[in-house]
Amino acid sequence: MTADAPRLTPHDLSRVGLFPLPNVVLFPSQQLSLHVFEPRYRKLVSDVIEQGLVLALPRLKPGFDASYYGAPPVFEICGIGQITEYSRLPDGRFNIVVLGLGRGRLLDELRSEPYRVARFSALPDAPPRSPMVLETLRTELLKLVRRVAPSLSGPAKEIEARLRAAANSSECADIAAGTLIEDPDERQALLEELDTSRRLTALIAHVHELGSRLAGPESASASRLN
Repeated sequence: MTADAPRLTPHDLSRVGLFPLPNVVLFPSQQLSLHVFEPRYRKLVSDVIEQGLVLALPRLKPGFDASYYGAPPVFEICGIGQITEYSRLPDGRFNIVVLGLGRGRLLDELRSEPYRVARFSALPDAPPRSPMVLETLRTELLKLVRRVAPSLSGPAKEIEARLRAAANSSECADIAAGTLIEDPDERQALLEELDTSRRLTALIAHVHELGSRLAGPESASASRLN
């Protein structure tokens, strides 16, 4: 089934259910597939679908194990998304696809039963200091991605087309981060960075390093000699 697609509005952010996960960071424009099996999160997903709500996917902070079944600390900045596809399994579990709509900052938690609910504020990008610099950085990122794309696998192989179709430099950066960055700490840092030029600069460095690794040790040695 396909769920209705709500828009991210201040009203949506006034009461948002939390689906906290370890080492998961949702970027705007990223699609994330999840399997939902815990009873409290089955209830959350059911409410989100039936009421056309958004949900927050904050990353759990290290050390969450001791209070996982309570309300362990989460990173305040996280992705807010909508469920775009779902299947309800006979035993009540769900398979869902969440599309990132934007960044949000957790302001305060409202309740924790049967699942955690909080109030959020939207986090828009910082105004660009130089649109020309943004476009130059986006062009450089696309050039580097084009070089590494043939060596990528899975959804990452389609990244060049997705980057070209991005509406702006910010969306381009978020698509690249959501697709190419694996380290949870690096993902969280990029999610929290509201300056698009800095996100693009960090991604350019990452893809350049990725290209060097994919090219093999011979290429890396040659680069050091030149």
